[in-house]
Amino acid sequence: MKARIVYASMTGNDADMADILEEDLQDYGFDVETSEAEFTDASDYLTSDLCIFVTYTYGEGKMTDDVADFYEQLKELDLSGKYFAVMGSGDMVYADHFCENVFDFEKMFNQVGAKEVTKPVTIENAPDDDDIAAIDNAAKEMADQLNG
Repeated sequence: MKARIVYASMTGNDADMADILEEDLQDYGFDVETSEAEFTDASDYLTSDLCIFVTYTYGEGKMTDDVADFYEQLKELDLSGKYFAVMGSGDMVYADHFCENVFDFEKMFNQVGAKEVTKPVTIENAPDDDDIAAIDNAAKEMADQLNG
């Protein structure tokens, strides 16, 4: 089972989340490729079974250029037959917009035909022990559904 993790990270928090998830999925036997959104074309998902996007939400939910560019590319794809998961970080200071971009990507993956394998994992700022446990649990759900 091939998984593709694409992440966008401004402070390193989402890169850390992607690294944790990559290790987890490899432990479950997935062939994982991880890359940054700004250096990845959304069409790279076409060669994977499981498409994962990890992103931050900056301020009041407006996507930064690298995230918006990837989102626009994703919009053009047909991911029918693929599975997806989304996760990311935000800051509760922006309560009404907390992790808004994570949910934007969740909606878009659904619109382009992919099937969600686990609910979004959202964290505040850097991943702590509870957040790492949530990422680990999401990886287990992915493995249970796709390797079972």
